[in-house]
Amino acid sequence: MKKIAIALFLIAGILTNKKEKMFKETEEIKGIFISYIELQEYVKRDNIQESKNNINKMIENINQLKINTIILQVRANCDAIYDSEIFPYSIYISQEEGKKTYDVLKYFIEESHKKNIKVIAWINPYRIRTTENIKTITEKSPAYQYLNTDTVYIKNGIYWNPSKKEVEEIIINGVKEVLNYKVDGILFDDYFYPDNEIDIKDYEKIRETESITLQEYHLRVINQMIEKVHNECQKKNVKFGISPDGNIENNYQKNYADVKTWMGSSNYLDFIMPQLYYGFYNSTKAYSKVIKEWESLLKTEKVDLLVALAFYKVGKEDAYAKEGRKEWIENDDIIMREVLLSRNLKNYKGFSLFRYDSIFKEDEYTLTSRFELENLKKIIK
Repeated sequence: MKKIAIALFLIAGILTNKKEKMFKETEEIKGIFISYIELQEYVKRDNIQESKNNINKMIENINQLKINTIILQVRANCDAIYDSEIFPYSIYISQEEGKKTYDVLKYFIEESHKKNIKVIAWINPYRIRTTENIKTITEKSPAYQYLNTDTVYIKNGIYWNPSKKEVEEIIINGVKEVLNYKVDGILFDDYFYPDNEIDIKDYEKIRETESITLQEYHLRVINQMIEKVHNECQKKNVKFGISPDGNIENNYQKNYADVKTWMGSSNYLDFIMPQLYYGFYNSTKAYSKVIKEWESLLKTEKVDLLVALAFYKVGKEDAYAKEGRKEWIENDDIIMREVLLSRNLKNYKGFSLFRYDSIFKEDEYTLTSRFELENLKKIIK
């Protein structure tokens, strides 16, 4: 009997740990993005204690708003805000890339978890730099050894070539490093293919033995990488998701993100968070229409639907919305109404606001922003 009791206790412990790693089925994810821009603004300090104090303040602000999830950008440009054997320490934290100060990811996780706030590690898998300046890439970067080869692509920025096996390995091993932390999820953003030319040589070689279009090839390359990352996350019982372009057509014509396949199978993702940065009066992409289009793509209950919302647009003109370009100026309850509408969807599990500074940096506020935030608070419990 004693042995049975011990066995049951151990099993219960395993199940408890498993549950702690997963999103609770009944809990709405209420998230906020913290990007490298915020890290550079608040965390990049010579004084480590001052940096930590700023993180504490950010977490407390988030907690006061009753937000329960931080989506933290741990790799923006082939870098790391944690202890990594692959990527150099981020210049967005330190004064010099590769010069470590402290483990920012670890600190964020520890302090956030004290307040029951989840931390999802946000990774930009393929971007190396936002400019074409290769002089910024030091020997500490894994990209350095591939300069002047077709593994690294330079055009309107610097990017990894998705079709290269060594690139896939770097991405997967980078995810495995992050999974050594007590993260509550891994999120990739929408940057996959920067253009059609990045791997044209590899495509032409494949065409010698296989009949396949360039689009089919690109989608397959990304799908293979996504499936392998998902498998690694499953081993650690950590949720994996992607935040693709809210425009479904763009995902196929520009980014080569096969969202229909991902949302129709349990092999690729645990959650998807499209960037639905639209208002209700957007002439071509009205929110109420687009959210239903995304929901219709879900063919399995194994994939949860979350929505990324554009708090950064509040109080500003939306030039791409055509007749609805003044909507974010003339209304102060758009985010609130978008959340309420989304809650009616069968597979909806939560939302995340882009991004921290748009909500908490007061010198960026407009009067509309203040009212929008107060209206949002009314529906966050």
